[in-house]
Amino acid sequence: MATENYGIALGMIETRGLVPAIEAADAMTKAAEVRLIGREFVGGGYVTVLVRGETGAVNAAVRAGADACERVGDGLVAAHIIARPHREVEPVLGNNK
Repeated sequence: MATENYGIALGMIETRGLVPAIEAADAMTKAAEVRLIGREFVGGGYVTVLVRGETGAVNAAVRAGADACERVGDGLVAAHIIARPHREVEPVLGNNK
């Protein structure tokens, strides 16, 4: 079980298509001190981008990523932050560290 990420905030942005996902990832990593830990192709053209970091940084990054994604078109599906994910959530994230 991955415990090194326990207590580190998790930010997620889900998009319709890869272009908005890349735009969101770029904006998130430029806006705040966060680590891009991965992306998931959910199916049906949906892509989720995941970042980790301190709660304030993740909050700023997700806001910037969502704004950037909306500028690309109708790509933003959802944006969410979990300030302190429970350790049981870590296995769901797979090898994204």
